[in-house]
Amino acid sequence: MRYVFLFGLVLAVLFIVPSGVFAQTPQPAASPAVTAEAPIQLPEVNPMEMKGPVVSAGSSTVYPLSEKIASMFKDEGFQGNMTIDNIGSGAGFERFCKAGETDISNASRKINDTELAACQKIGRQPLAFRIGTDGIAVVVSKDNTFVKDVTSAELAKIYSDAEMWSDVNPSWPKERILRFSPGTDSGTFDYFVEVILGKGKDLLLKAKNLQLSEDDNVLVQGVEGSPYAIGYFGYAYYNENKDRLNALSIDGVVPSAETVEANKYKLSRPLFIYTTADIMKAKTQVNQLINYYLSNVNDVIGKVGYFPASVASLNAAKQMWLDVNQKK
Repeated sequence: MRYVFLFGLVLAVLFIVPSGVFAQTPQPAASPAVTAEAPIQLPEVNPMEMKGPVVSAGSSTVYPLSEKIASMFKDEGFQGNMTIDNIGSGAGFERFCKAGETDISNASRKINDTELAACQKIGRQPLAFRIGTDGIAVVVSKDNTFVKDVTSAELAKIYSDAEMWSDVNPSWPKERILRFSPGTDSGTFDYFVEVILGKGKDLLLKAKNLQLSEDDNVLVQGVEGSPYAIGYFGYAYYNENKDRLNALSIDGVVPSAETVEANKYKLSRPLFIYTTADIMKAKTQVNQLINYYLSNVNDVIGKVGYFPASVASLNAAKQMWLDVNQKK
């Protein structure tokens, strides 16, 4: 009877234990394929606990986004004074790197070597936090019926030596080109010149019938005023005024969330805010505002008129914030 009992016990074990368990050591289950990077979650911020001033200046493109984030921060109880000056990326870096006056520099381009050297000269090591993506819109009046798409080469001629529209394309009117452009302190100007004119800013500055302005609203009004006018600025300003302006496609590609993120649109570019680790450590209100900015920017950036940065880019910015705060 004892042998019968043992034989039955062995059979029971064979039915209960999964097949192959005696033949090999169990292996860990394979991880599922990763299809998308998970967003990093930063510690929660309570704006009501924050005091003290925050001073920022720079890009007219980033301005409406920073203004929106600042308004939200105040609505949630921030008690300090917040200043955001709309003066262009170059002028913003001058105040941040030469004068050392600002806590945050808004920029529609990366800091250049000269600006970086100026920052380091006053003991500032700038950190670039990617906060979104823009597609510079090239626009004409609603009354313009002859151009809907331009090639890169045509756009270069429009913003350099061509005087008449017909000089660029014989099928276009023999009318003077009225050019509108952001000013030379603008990151939008710098980026446009680099991509379209190959850094030849003198070609643009010597063009006839040219009006420069750091105020994108002035450019909107100028382009709207004539069917022979053309201008360019951040997509948000086109989005605000698309009932008055037409955005041109470039080389057959229109600016959109898809074409900008895929870098298919010729004038796609990243947007940044800059500060330093020392400022973040010395000024809790700046440190927490940047946390709040990175945590909330994707909820509002589309409403402002720009496009979200990729999860990887935004995660890199969040990780940089975490790294600074872990070293405190």
